[in-house]
Amino acid sequence: MEQAFWVQSPGSGQLREERLPEPGPDDVLVRTLCSGVSRGTETLVFRGGVPASQHDVMRAPFQEGEFPGPVKYGYLNVGVVEQGPPHLEGRTVFCLYPHQTAYVVPASAVTPVPDAVPPGRAILAGTVETAVNAVWDARPRLGDRIAVIGAGMVGASVAKLLSGFPATKVQLVDVDPAKADIAAALGVDFSTPEDARGDCDLVVHASASEDGLAKALQLLAPEGEVVELSWYGDRRVSVPLGENFHSRRLVIRSSQVGTVARPDRSYAQRLAVALDLLADPAFEALVSGECMFDDLPSVLPRLAANELSALCLRVMYQPQ
Repeated sequence: MEQAFWVQSPGSGQLREERLPEPGPDDVLVRTLCSGVSRGTETLVFRGGVPASQHDVMRAPFQEGEFPGPVKYGYLNVGVVEQGPPHLEGRTVFCLYPHQTAYVVPASAVTPVPDAVPPGRAILAGTVETAVNAVWDARPRLGDRIAVIGAGMVGASVAKLLSGFPATKVQLVDVDPAKADIAAALGVDFSTPEDARGDCDLVVHASASEDGLAKALQLLAPEGEVVELSWYGDRRVSVPLGENFHSRRLVIRSSQVGTVARPDRSYAQRLAVALDLLADPAFEALVSGECMFDDLPSVLPRLAANELSALCLRVMYQPQ
């Protein structure tokens, strides 16, 4: 029998035994090496904050159960194929699967991890994939002045990717001055909201706060655009559309990983891009906490209550 982590009810999690189905000819049996807890989305799920209107939209690919619980939720899993087609057997793969010691999925649901990417960093593939999609949505131009507000996993990843565009000036903005260390590791300028540079052509907002969204609009130059990445769950937010919003012809547009932002790319191609990017060891700065799988029921409540500051919590599994 294998084990999986379930949110039993809002604020409470437990490990459950799972019986795996027999793999078919087109399936793979994967033994998990490590998984990642996406702090924003997964703590929202853990707290029971997914609104009823978004239950279908928020479903993870291999989710079991229903919101608010019991539900098995997660989508950052790296493991080794123990059984499957010959070209995959023994390969380290990434899968959008919850926290579970082993699992059976169609072979098409796993993506081989490049040799240059360690398994412990490959858990970030889902996060970097979201950042890739956001950059495709943002369409930065040569020489743009850019701010990214919110130095969480996604915001920091977006800032890292945008900083690679020629002649751009990118600043990562966060209320926590300690996030300056993460920005430095990623090679990106850092600023608190009070000191952030204005007159931006583009602002990517990823702080999931009203104040952050208001700041994003404030930092824009005329004709500038905010790309909204934040997920607010069941919270209502106020958007300051008075003052200069219309006279400066500002734009707010959404970005969400559920749709590929380029019609010439598939989901698989987007994920492959993300995994290739993770060959850069700078992304390791996003993994700022670690625990064992058996400890998840006690660690998740602390993460949801902000008692732990990890951006991405890496979950390690005992070798079999």
